[in-house]
Amino acid sequence: MSKDFQGLTAIITGAGSGIGLEVARNLSRQGAQVFGFDINQGEMADVATWISCDVGNSESVKSAFAEFSKESSKLDILINNAGIGSIGTVEQATDEEWLRVLNINVVGMGRMSAAAMPMLRASECAAIVNTCSLAATAGIPNRAVYSASKGAIYALTLAMAADGLKDNVRVNCVNPGTTETPWIKNLLSKADDPVKEYAALKARQPIGRLVSPVEVANTIVYLANPHQSSTTGSSIAVDGGVQGLRVPK
Repeated sequence: MSKDFQGLTAIITGAGSGIGLEVARNLSRQGAQVFGFDINQGEMADVATWISCDVGNSESVKSAFAEFSKESSKLDILINNAGIGSIGTVEQATDEEWLRVLNINVVGMGRMSAAAMPMLRASECAAIVNTCSLAATAGIPNRAVYSASKGAIYALTLAMAADGLKDNVRVNCVNPGTTETPWIKNLLSKADDPVKEYAALKARQPIGRLVSPVEVANTIVYLANPHQSSTTGSSIAVDGGVQGLRVPK
């Protein structure tokens, strides 16, 4: 295992499970000091220092960074991974749902990034990686609010990358397809026929299976790697070929 992140400090939101947890494990193995900002500690205890944080609340983010500053005087990497899902069409969406999803997925990412920027500017290899989605670049049925939030994240990534040039802060995003995360498992548990729904999710992806959190995490870590100093304003799809391939059934 390489130690490309030796001596670097990273914050990962949503690090208690799923993709965020796998990123924490990967960065920790490669020498980074990792802090997980999450509502719950989840499974991160062995790989990250947990700091309680709700990215949907400005005071919580401010408090979390104040706590972080007691533990570390530097920050090199921010992984904006926390987010929530939403199911339904634009007709079914309520005002409350719009506000809740956009507040956490988009505004929360902005809160975290704004709070991190003063410390990132001081780093010689600063990087932000945002967890976006296939839903930002392809129409997916019954995901209106969620897709809108991820489309905003895609645009936000480009805007942040442009603004970050003067401070040498790279900003990129990863666009996962349907991934074997706790959220997907919870979604399947509510389906009328979980087995049939799971089969449909797998069939939708040309590789014939769901994406693994490890695969997405590997891509996030690649984008955060200080050796990728020319990569900014980029997105990488980890979607099993959904976006780019048209394979006959």
